[in-house]
Amino acid sequence: MSSMATQEERAMADAAAWLARLQRAYVSERDGLEFEAWLAAAPAHGTAYRRTLAMWHEFESCTDEVLTELTTQARRETLRRTPTRRGWMVGAGGAALAAALAVAVVPGLVTEPAAQTFATGKGERRMITLADGSMIDLNAETSLSVRLTRSAREVTLADGQAIFDVTHDPARPFTVAAAGRIVRVVGTRFDVRSRQGELAVTVAGGKVRVAPATSTAPGRAFLLTPGQRLEVDRAGVEQLKAVDPEETLGWRIGRLVYRGEPLANVVADLNRQFEHQIEISDPELGKMPITGVIVVDDQAAVMARLTLMLPIRSVPSQRGVLLLRK
Repeated sequence: MSSMATQEERAMADAAAWLARLQRAYVSERDGLEFEAWLAAAPAHGTAYRRTLAMWHEFESCTDEVLTELTTQARRETLRRTPTRRGWMVGAGGAALAAALAVAVVPGLVTEPAAQTFATGKGERRMITLADGSMIDLNAETSLSVRLTRSAREVTLADGQAIFDVTHDPARPFTVAAAGRIVRVVGTRFDVRSRQGELAVTVAGGKVRVAPATSTAPGRAFLLTPGQRLEVDRAGVEQLKAVDPEETLGWRIGRLVYRGEPLANVVADLNRQFEHQIEISDPELGKMPITGVIVVDDQAAVMARLTLMLPIRSVPSQRGVLLLRK
């Protein structure tokens, strides 16, 4: 076999591997940089990748036929000696490409893609970019899973808060399952908060439909537009509000904005950001409402600002900080 044929085989096999890698639910910045470097390394790489993409689309249109043919080919002693009915196995790199796609691409078309789980710890924020270009910002102590298929993009928010910037794709609806509701979009920007059975969905752009997870579950369906927030408490009571979405999304840059929020809820938010936990001396104090902006940086500075906003004081405790009335 000539060296030219060997190089072509290698380029086609590498292209198939790159296609499979870029089809994962999560594609990192490193993936993108390495892919660009591979493309720039040789003109043949771009040609091979374009051929592989064309083959991918052919697979999508005739999956069953392709699988039957690949299975038959695998049982023969050699792929190269057997003529195929399709043009995509012709040429020096054809056998390598077919074998690579059989391993790397075809399984994703005939089996349910596995869900990927992402989680953040206390005080941690994380941004992930999905294979479709959608981006998700995870707040502290958040856990969610993502499953991308050819016909759907599904996220399950087990617990926590996340901002979604969804790439427009009418053929693949984007849904977020959280607290017994399904948030359905086509392309938009919104925030979902699901904590201890309570749900809040805030829309910054586009439209979002929020409905019970099943047709028999209690609750109504809502179509939210920019500047609207739907809140659902543990009892299932729904409340639609007009809000400034940028205030809700402020946690991404370390700004927590509250309007009449009980101190207990604010403390719960802060306890997800710091290792040293904040305690409230009595339940009645926890009901005290807060209106204002808290910048989340150093915990000591945060506590100082909090005591200026309310008639409270903080003292060291066994777990961290205890809040008392002044």
